[in-house]
Amino acid sequence: MSAVDPTTTRGGGTAVLNVPGPAGRRTKRRLVGVDAARGFALLGMVAVHTMPVWDEEAGRASLSWSLFAGHSAALFATLAGVSLAFLSGGRTPHEGRRLAGDRAGLVGRAAVIALVGFLVGFVAPPVNNILIYYGMFFLLAIPFLGLRIRHLLAASVLFAVLSPFLMQWSLEVLPAHVYGNPTLWNLVTEPVTVLSQLLLTGTYPALPYMSYLLAGLALGRMNLTSRKVQLWLVGVGAATALLAWTVSMVALLVFGVYERIWSATPWMSEEQIDSILVFGPEPSLPTTTLWWLTVPAPHSNTPAALFVSLGMAVFALGAFLLLARLIGKALTPLAAAGSMTFTLYTLHLLFLATGVYDLAPGFWFWMQLVVFGLLAVAWQRAVGQGPLEKLVARVSKGITRRVAARPPAESIR
Repeated sequence: MSAVDPTTTRGGGTAVLNVPGPAGRRTKRRLVGVDAARGFALLGMVAVHTMPVWDEEAGRASLSWSLFAGHSAALFATLAGVSLAFLSGGRTPHEGRRLAGDRAGLVGRAAVIALVGFLVGFVAPPVNNILIYYGMFFLLAIPFLGLRIRHLLAASVLFAVLSPFLMQWSLEVLPAHVYGNPTLWNLVTEPVTVLSQLLLTGTYPALPYMSYLLAGLALGRMNLTSRKVQLWLVGVGAATALLAWTVSMVALLVFGVYERIWSATPWMSEEQIDSILVFGPEPSLPTTTLWWLTVPAPHSNTPAALFVSLGMAVFALGAFLLLARLIGKALTPLAAAGSMTFTLYTLHLLFLATGVYDLAPGFWFWMQLVVFGLLAVAWQRAVGQGPLEKLVARVSKGITRRVAARPPAESIR
């Protein structure tokens, strides 16, 4: 499970929200909680990739897997939507030429992130790289940048409910998921296979993941500096996750859905089905019955899994916004790491490609956290934005300014 949010803004990379100041002036208020939440997702991703997935002593999935598998990716995608909201006007979406500039800049942002992802594919890290998927997320988000909160939430729910059915259908008609980490060469030689993976058949398919991104975009249009809103996020997020998980479990265990899945997939044992419920599909769910879409397994991208992970992401965002009020300075290393996750995530993938971590997973997990925290704090204080974040910002802002400053076609003589 891997993820990153390369959409942080200026100001040392910390998420910044423009709010009205005295006499109508605009001021910048750092939302440390947003960066801390993103840093927490990075921590979870490092844990899932580095630590064992099975606890031999307890005889069950490890704590790191149970806490973060699938959920860290959802949190990153949701926070990516929040950052896109900040970049496109915050609580008041841009309109006209400014909105056109935002959309054009998002194309540049998607291209840079996807390019880095495709290049990382050449070193073949042992985990699925989400960067190329992020490029597709941002391209699909372009038409939604100008929408208001209620429309974004409605679109998020529609993607969560409908896209999993399209995903299951596509598994029988589109090329199979064969590349954990596609490269530019794969894109050139087998474009249909790679695009199918990015949209529907891969580990982080863009169409189901749009439910996270659009929900985050809606959250970013809210007043995230308000304690009332922060408490609302905690309550609604927890309720959503609990309700979705409960409905799924009741359907499976009380209303006989588990038996229907088993009878429709006779070549699978009960242990194999249970393994999918805990560890997720490899790489996709069976297509024997649509009842599979009731399972909440990590990376299954079913409606149940999407709503559980989305609820947990909303809860985490609200919780870290509240924590920032109480212990803001204590969150500095986490927030600093969260401000440059594009860079740190890429370094993490390159480190995993060496295979060194297999020798002592626990040691290398903590070593990565310490190095990332120290590096992020030092870099932020000395330079500001992370190197890859700065590259993305320069490309996207250059495009945005050029398009936004261009006069309408009818005014050109």
